[in-house]
Amino acid sequence: MLDRRQIRDNPDAVKEAVRVKGIDLDVDELIHLDRTSRKLQGELDQAQARRKSSAKEFAKADDTRRAELRAEHEELEIQLSSLREQLAETTEKLQGLMLLTPMIPWEGAPVGPDESANVVIRTAGTPPEFGFKPLDHVELCERRGWVDFVRARKVAGERAYALTGDMVLLERAVHSYALDLLSARDFTLVSVPSLVREDALIGTGQFPAHREETYAIPADSLYLAGTAEVALVGFHSGEVLDHKHLPIRYAGISPCFRREAGSAGRDVRGLLRVHQFEKVEQFVICVADAAESDRWHAELLGTAEQLLQGLGLAYEVMECATGDMGAGKYRMNDINTWMPSLGAYRETHSCSSLHDWQARRANVRYRDTDGAMRFAYTLNNTAVATPRILAALVENHQTSEAQVEIPAVLRPYLGGREVL
Repeated sequence: MLDRRQIRDNPDAVKEAVRVKGIDLDVDELIHLDRTSRKLQGELDQAQARRKSSAKEFAKADDTRRAELRAEHEELEIQLSSLREQLAETTEKLQGLMLLTPMIPWEGAPVGPDESANVVIRTAGTPPEFGFKPLDHVELCERRGWVDFVRARKVAGERAYALTGDMVLLERAVHSYALDLLSARDFTLVSVPSLVREDALIGTGQFPAHREETYAIPADSLYLAGTAEVALVGFHSGEVLDHKHLPIRYAGISPCFRREAGSAGRDVRGLLRVHQFEKVEQFVICVADAAESDRWHAELLGTAEQLLQGLGLAYEVMECATGDMGAGKYRMNDINTWMPSLGAYRETHSCSSLHDWQARRANVRYRDTDGAMRFAYTLNNTAVATPRILAALVENHQTSEAQVEIPAVLRPYLGGREVL
């Protein structure tokens, strides 16, 4: 959500953001509703002031004047009721459009309709060359008895999976590796709820635009979150933070759930695109300063790169285009990790700066050094998400005997084992 004054003062910039991000929003209608809302609020304030003045006069008036004042009071009550009703209706419409208003993207973002316009800004590592015909992760895991798709799908339908044996241990090792690294960087580890209320999804920005991607539990008015970010934003909704406590750094771990509505036809083989997964999410709340936000963006991105380097995986960092970054993002960098079976890089991380867009929705504020109240800035990035990163691990580190060589950083979590 943007500041309404920013929209009034910079309508062309907002219209351009709507255009380049492909948002279905009539900015002129939003500005009209804002103007109408302020006009109605002014009229309501004036009518309430007249009623207050009339009440004072009534106490001193004679009987004749009191009769006149009673009649005026009845007319004022009718007017007040009408104004309140009009203001409530206008405010509801305005709020609906405000929730669709995108963050104005940074000037360096490529302009384009979708991920096809993303730009590679750097690559790291070298994709492996095999002296044998490598297996894809599905073949390798099934041969080793590390995954059961058939029985999982019998229970939960398409895109379900069940990790078994050493693959469960490898998954836990990957998460422990990420959590230990973040803990050493003074991130607070949090195991967050995956069941969340609607307000938390609105505050984060998943609703209203992405409601169809979210699993709903109507009987309890709850939803299954697709990322720990939802709970972490919600933790501080409605709070006024002390600037001395900023930045707040969380490493949130949780099961995540996504319906992936509309993704039919994309590569969904095996562990690459599933409805339920486990993720460690980096999340930061910092002061409302663009340079500070940029610094944290670089650090979150760098941490994800360090994790991938430790895992011995080649990757590319993308500058995401305006049409791919989503409504709330000021800047977004994806990291795509090499998948031998695809002969291509595949997204495993997404680093986002949102400035105050989320904080305004969730009402996360802090009192600055000058005593002024400000909306905080928020950022997030994946640390690790499984099982997708497991698919990359087993494919890139496989041997000709269908074993998997374990990166050195994971061996302490696997009892020193070098090969699975």
